[in-house]
Amino acid sequence: MVDDRFFRRAGPFTLQELAELAGAEIAQGSDPARRFSGVAPLSTAGAEDLSFLDNPHYAEDFRASAAGGCIVAPEQAGKAPAGMALLLASKPYRGYAAIAAAFHPGARPSGQIDANARIGEGAEIGEGTEIGPGAVVDARAVVGDRCWIAANAVIGPGVVIGDDSVVGAGATLSHCLIGARVNVHPGVRIGQRGFGFDMSDFPFRDVPQLGRVIVEDDVEIGANTTIDRGAGPDTVIGAGCKLDNLVQIGHNVRLGRGCVVVAQAGIAGSTVIEDFVAIGGQAGLNGHLRVGKGAQIAAQSGVARDVQPGERVAGTPAMPAKQFFRLVGIWHRLLKTKGTKDE
Repeated sequence: MVDDRFFRRAGPFTLQELAELAGAEIAQGSDPARRFSGVAPLSTAGAEDLSFLDNPHYAEDFRASAAGGCIVAPEQAGKAPAGMALLLASKPYRGYAAIAAAFHPGARPSGQIDANARIGEGAEIGEGTEIGPGAVVDARAVVGDRCWIAANAVIGPGVVIGDDSVVGAGATLSHCLIGARVNVHPGVRIGQRGFGFDMSDFPFRDVPQLGRVIVEDDVEIGANTTIDRGAGPDTVIGAGCKLDNLVQIGHNVRLGRGCVVVAQAGIAGSTVIEDFVAIGGQAGLNGHLRVGKGAQIAAQSGVARDVQPGERVAGTPAMPAKQFFRLVGIWHRLLKTKGTKDE
């Protein structure tokens, strides 16, 4: 059940309208004029709700569902209960995302600047941008149109933020250029000095970190993630990347387009991640590596070597995933044999 206290509601929509939103086909026998008032999971949906089936694991829930409609792959349509309206799509989850966003559109900035916000000298604020209480937009910073700077966020001197971007409560941004439609969640830290110092003598000597952080368009950065600025070269987060909560990006790291980095992963300085790489939770990558396009790094992997394009690695030290799981099988058999002998 979607709680209207937290999520704005739109609609109702006809099945035809929903089909157009999702790029789906209306199944034979389903009424295009039938109206729906919301979305819900298969297990709780009612007659006015539209749901989805993407994972065959939930086929039994689909058969038993009371949902009025569902978006499904064509090969699953025959399992639908009687009377359920169907939308047919090759990618049901993607179609559902478009439908759910129509029923529950995100909040829009009010265009108001709170009286308790502080705007520095020479700062530029775009049209329709909202700035919350306690937020700081420092000198010479530029914030684009229709942005939302939430309560107590700090936008440092000279920072640039593109149109339609969101900076969550308590986030701090310095030494960075942020693209359009970027979503920075609460507590994020972007642009702090990188972890660079000389250890040849004591006390250690800090090395000035003179680069920036470049965040390209359509990036999402999860809560309490940290992205260090470059030491000389810039740290770069490529267009369309998705960073989960509590991710650490070291100085000079470069992420290509469409990379996904899951919670608690860390990437050490000067490592290059090419386009469409997926990095699992709690994985750790050494510095000065290259991870090729489309590679996949399993959760809790420790990566100490370059990873080739399309390669899947797992374990610590990371190795080809098939080898790792073969080793796991051997360990289990050895432990079982040892346990039998001990008895």
